[in-house]
Amino acid sequence: MPRVDLVYDTECPNVSAARDNLRGAFARSGLSPVWQEHRIGDPETPGEVQGFGSPSILVDGRDVAQVEPSSDLCCRIYTEHGRTAGAPSIETITTALTAAFGSHREET
Repeated sequence: MPRVDLVYDTECPNVSAARDNLRGAFARSGLSPVWQEHRIGDPETPGEVQGFGSPSILVDGRDVAQVEPSSDLCCRIYTEHGRTAGAPSIETITTALTAAFGSHREET
């Protein structure tokens, strides 16, 4: 089963939208909504999710918007279809989930 992570800052105004879109993407994909959440700056945050701004959604360690980690001290802005948003769209997350879950099904 692929790992899904939400990386966030407690003061980020877009975390709720990211959670809502993540739930929507799981529903659209027909999958149970299961993910881990990691607060930026928490000493317990695993190294593999550090360096991503808030909010970031990772599927199997890859950012759904295909951005490489650079600094977790930033807010994320997503640009899709000429529009900007503070969280990745349901469509973007769904694409990442479908690809990851499909590849994991093929491995078993």
